[in-house]
Amino acid sequence: MHDYREILSNYIDQLLDKSTPQAPVWNIERVRSGEPPSWNYVDGCMVNALLELYTIKKEEAYLAFADGFVDSFVSEDGKIRSYDPEEYNLDNINAGKTLFELYKLTGKEKYRKAIDTVYSQIERQPRTRERNFWHKKIYPDQIWLDGLYMGLPFYALYELNYNRCKNIEDIYNQFQNVYKLMRNPQNGLYYHAYDSSRQSFWCDKKTGLSGNAWLRALGWYAMALIDTIDIFCKKSELDPYREGLSLIYRELIDAMLPYQSRESGMWCQVVNFPEIKQNYFETSGTAIFAYAIMKSVRLGILPEEYYEAGFRAFEGTCKRYLSVKNGELRLGGICLVAGLGNKEMREGTFGYYMREPVVENEAKGIAPLILAYTEVLRTFMC
Repeated sequence: MHDYREILSNYIDQLLDKSTPQAPVWNIERVRSGEPPSWNYVDGCMVNALLELYTIKKEEAYLAFADGFVDSFVSEDGKIRSYDPEEYNLDNINAGKTLFELYKLTGKEKYRKAIDTVYSQIERQPRTRERNFWHKKIYPDQIWLDGLYMGLPFYALYELNYNRCKNIEDIYNQFQNVYKLMRNPQNGLYYHAYDSSRQSFWCDKKTGLSGNAWLRALGWYAMALIDTIDIFCKKSELDPYREGLSLIYRELIDAMLPYQSRESGMWCQVVNFPEIKQNYFETSGTAIFAYAIMKSVRLGILPEEYYEAGFRAFEGTCKRYLSVKNGELRLGGICLVAGLGNKEMREGTFGYYMREPVVENEAKGIAPLILAYTEVLRTFMC
């Protein structure tokens, strides 16, 4: 077994040395667009991963970078530069999770105020007829698996810390709705998205569902579940909700494992068609499942024997895609972006998921791999 811990530590340091809040090297979408820095879920994923790493390693550089990054966006009155709650974009809520930990670690009152700023979006986010949040205002009546990770763990943290858990049942019901609406009973996987109105060009007019099971969307959903379960573990009165989500989570992992490559430990971009030559092993979704599975074993949600599947996914990703080029470490195999709608080219077919660019050193792959790394560290440090 190759030990990737030192390699990853060096890789993280390399990324931080090259990044500032104005120019994070891992946000490839932002770099390519030439747009100014903004409050976004991609950077939120990275900062959250760095804070998790700080929790374990206690290296001040990780906290200093995370604090400096988020501080540059938050004003003293709690307003967040470039963030408009009334855009009603669930993606923009994700970075708000970092505010809870930074407030605890730094005591900066402006972070506490900013938490309320983000929660104001939760309070008014439009909903489908099933009472789930719209993924975005520009995508009316749509539920995306991605959105559950972007919005619900923040929502759960707020309810636990500042609202006496008043809306926990709402969070729980949104997960339950996705289980009922978006799960394929034939293989236990989930479709990427659902349109309650049946109006989108990409959806089945009878079911409202998109056409395929995209790996990273499934990963976001798995991470939404296990991170929310972790939050629910903090109060015994939330045990019934924790147990209900744990059942859904275990079914999901059991559905994913038959598609994990025995050779590489990874999963394919479109999960249930590994035999199609065009399909490929994808980094971000595999790293998410590596993290989720190892974390769920640590929490006692999955039995110990599942840990191997998570570790194989972590190690397989490092082995296949972490390399040295021109003297610098690189992480490849990362799908840059995939979505539905807006343009007819985003139609959710197998071919669509193959068309999206594959890049290196992008946060949607880096951050989950760091999170998986933190779980490996927890195991080896015990």
